[in-house]
Amino acid sequence: MPLPFGPVPDSDLDDLRRRLAATRRPPLPPGTGWERGTDPDFLARLLTAWRDRFDWRTHEARILALSWESVDPGTGPLRLVHRRAAPDAPAVVLLHGWPDSVLRFERVLPLLDDLNVLVPALPGFPFSAGPPRPGTTAAATAAAVAAAVHRLGYRRYVVSGGDLGADVAEHLAAAHPDRVAALHLTNVSPLHAAFADRSALGPEERAYLDAAAAWQRTEGGYIAQQSTRPHTLAPALADSPAGLASWIVEKLHGWSHTPFAEEDLLTWISAYWFTGTIGTSFAPYAEFAPPVPYVPTPTVLSAFAHDTKPAPRSFAARYVNVQEFVEHRDGGHFAAWEQPLAYARDLRRAVALAERGGPRPVRGSGAAPA
Repeated sequence: MPLPFGPVPDSDLDDLRRRLAATRRPPLPPGTGWERGTDPDFLARLLTAWRDRFDWRTHEARILALSWESVDPGTGPLRLVHRRAAPDAPAVVLLHGWPDSVLRFERVLPLLDDLNVLVPALPGFPFSAGPPRPGTTAAATAAAVAAAVHRLGYRRYVVSGGDLGADVAEHLAAAHPDRVAALHLTNVSPLHAAFADRSALGPEERAYLDAAAAWQRTEGGYIAQQSTRPHTLAPALADSPAGLASWIVEKLHGWSHTPFAEEDLLTWISAYWFTGTIGTSFAPYAEFAPPVPYVPTPTVLSAFAHDTKPAPRSFAARYVNVQEFVEHRDGGHFAAWEQPLAYARDLRRAVALAERGGPRPVRGSGAAPA
């Protein structure tokens, strides 16, 4: 199958360097650090490194060498990293979030050599097959993933994800209980908090809703913009590498517990720049789908202490069938990248749940679902 994209033309690299060299640094109050968003001095150093030291070709070669595959089961093309271990090995589907991509799982992939692994590039995100169609909600994305995985021959599998990936995973499991044998999540859909009936909750759960609301007031401005006026913001970020870097790095810095190395920050930002997908990555925020009321699929929930809004088990269990609740003292929002060993161990707990509940997934004929 064709690779997700060819090498970036030299002209695109030259254009990026020209834009970086011409960056206009805005006059801002000194000494604020990260208090009002991205630290201006940190950003200036990062942009200099991007222009003068960062070697995209090295990272590009590694990304292109992943086992990419493209499939169109009738719902539109879906591109994914697809690594086969053995026909009768358990299958796992890994779902990324925003503002990342399939690169979220790079450090986990070497730990899953005995599993069949599928990592879709969600529609509109870096390395995906193209911009999402209108109406591409989390539920529609789940349907596309289910159809693609089915076309590739997998009849039963485990789904793992966080952030937007958790929303998609819940919809996928609810729509296809015959296929999704178990879930592994790092969070339940944040929309559950928005729809929760406080009068039915206990003290711990109400305290969680208060904490989530406080986070929303101080950190959630990006959600309001991306969900209501995404096309206003998109041209600025698609045209300015400095703007794109500032928008993304604030999240990678603020939501992680293990600091990102400079090379990794620039690789993740470059993935958005060279694929031109920052605007289309906003689609899941603008295309609303109500959350699934309850998902009965057996679930392992990994609670990383420094995630943005880690929900207590009591709250999460109202919405998914929590069989195991695993708490981690380290790790933040990008747990698969920050704590790959812990993430892989918890994913294997979900694989074990699936195996106790039925036979291993077997690759079939590859026929499209009925």
